[in-house]
Amino acid sequence: MTEPHSTAAGYNPQVVRAKYLAERDKRLVPHRADIRDLRTDEQFARYRADPFTPLIERDPVADAVEVVIVGGGIAGILAGASLRKAGVERIRIIDQAGGIGGTWYWNRYPGVMCDVESYIYLPMLEELDFIPTNRYAYGEEILHHLEAVADRFDLVDDALFHTGVAVAEWKEDSGRWRIGTDRGDEVTCRWYVLAVGILNLMKLPAVPGMEDFAGHSFHTARWDYGYTGGGPGEPLTNLADKSVALMGTGASGIQCVPPLAAAAKELFVFQRTPSAIGERGNRATDPDFARRLEPGWQRARMDNFQGIIMGRPEENDLVDDGWTHDYARTRNVPRGEGMTTEEYLRSAEEVDYQVMEAHRHRVEELVADLATAEVLKPYYRYLCKRPCFHDEYLPALNSPTVTVVDCPGGIERIAERGPVVDGHQYDVDCIVYATGFEAEVTPLFRRVGHEIIGRGGVTLAAKWADGAASLFGMTSRGFPNMFVMPAPGQQAVVTVNYTQLAVLGAEFVGATVGQLGQKGVDVFDVSAEAEDSWTQEIVDSFVDASSIMSACTPSRLNFEGHPEEMNPRNGNLGRGLGDWFAYRERLERWLEAGNLEGLELEVRPSVP
Repeated sequence: MTEPHSTAAGYNPQVVRAKYLAERDKRLVPHRADIRDLRTDEQFARYRADPFTPLIERDPVADAVEVVIVGGGIAGILAGASLRKAGVERIRIIDQAGGIGGTWYWNRYPGVMCDVESYIYLPMLEELDFIPTNRYAYGEEILHHLEAVADRFDLVDDALFHTGVAVAEWKEDSGRWRIGTDRGDEVTCRWYVLAVGILNLMKLPAVPGMEDFAGHSFHTARWDYGYTGGGPGEPLTNLADKSVALMGTGASGIQCVPPLAAAAKELFVFQRTPSAIGERGNRATDPDFARRLEPGWQRARMDNFQGIIMGRPEENDLVDDGWTHDYARTRNVPRGEGMTTEEYLRSAEEVDYQVMEAHRHRVEELVADLATAEVLKPYYRYLCKRPCFHDEYLPALNSPTVTVVDCPGGIERIAERGPVVDGHQYDVDCIVYATGFEAEVTPLFRRVGHEIIGRGGVTLAAKWADGAASLFGMTSRGFPNMFVMPAPGQQAVVTVNYTQLAVLGAEFVGATVGQLGQKGVDVFDVSAEAEDSWTQEIVDSFVDASSIMSACTPSRLNFEGHPEEMNPRNGNLGRGLGDWFAYRERLERWLEAGNLEGLELEVRPSVP
């Protein structure tokens, strides 16, 4: 675990702020956030192709079902499982992937693992009587577990894979949604569930000259094992005579480096901003772990983790990792009695400095070359950029075949033989883009990837153009019988452990559909009063942190250096990242009341 280093005692706020701002300014460059729209970019649309599962030709499907779920990742699988428990028989999942898994279907790059403890991240462990083999699960195990959940609840046979929704339109006369796909399918459903995930849009930077590169290239979310050789957990056998450029040092990038460093003749790691990389402390699951568990253990462990993250007093830290130490510590600095605002802010800065100084000291301890170590040190506040945790990344940079290319202003251009930085060309055979995904707060109407047409021909994109409008962040007026799985940027809350939020959302969807069925309701919509009231609660909770976030290094957490783009309507229930426990209590109280308050209900005897 990362602990404060003794040099923290020399904290000088003026010097530290000046250093952080200087590092930020290096990265405030024009067009920093420019990306290619892979849905329309003919040159690079091939990056989206599925390298893992062959496309199977089929005839278009015409069907009428009870539920269509868009997305077969954690959120969609959990929604389907909850609906099955509510008695729903006809469910179709639609997903562009070739199978179940969502982000864990697509991300199969070498070294891929989750940075949240597996015992709280993998859902439904108790129901499937499964214990992950490691404290932090590798992607292959996560994918297999999600496939097992989907099989348990019979969600695969009727799914439409390698299929994208082109349009969803509410049909008032039938009280159904009509779903049209890019493979000519026409499916109608009573309940429409959007479970598209929070990091589902692959991000490819728009670097001049990308189309001129003569070598091979791909994104980490479409890893090409045909080129690299090997497979998940296996050596990359085809790279021994290859020079490889890796773009990006976020979570995907740092996980790729050790396998690439071990396999490639030469590896160039292009870093725009160094991540704060704490100790992961991964290890095999203790054989006694399962024997100590009692019924309800996973929910209790999730709550313990979330409580510590929010600064709640907990008797024991069950997870005991970098999130519950460094992240929780910097997020919840205690305010001493009688402290002025200025004194409190100074105290918070000093705590943050201690945590970041420990991370910088860790770089010094693990990276032998002093110049390389210096550019790997993160000079910004801990919460400015999503932290990373890894045990092998920094030591792998000591390999004589690995070169870290520090380029805070980004890649100048890509030439025929490789990337160019500060006029120097790096000749490579392959470029791997570890550039991640569009941010969690990407508007819902963009993340769903298709037009959603509600009552009166109004689209979701038009209604939410100026910000979200919902009840509970999960339903929206004018879009009857539609549920949205809760996520950042849409009036719910934010959790480090996304699975916990997905579990809650799925339980709400299943229970609500169950109550609607018991009451014989054919169509529901959100009342204007309920939506306005919830939206006002969200706006009233908003804290304008743009002045603080503007001092941060550019990242997806501050809109790449433009925190002024934060919209109060896209906030959370509760200040900052929201109050998870208050949000859950609101949803559970609403369900327990059983009167579906805030919904306008219609019974249509003519509806089959």
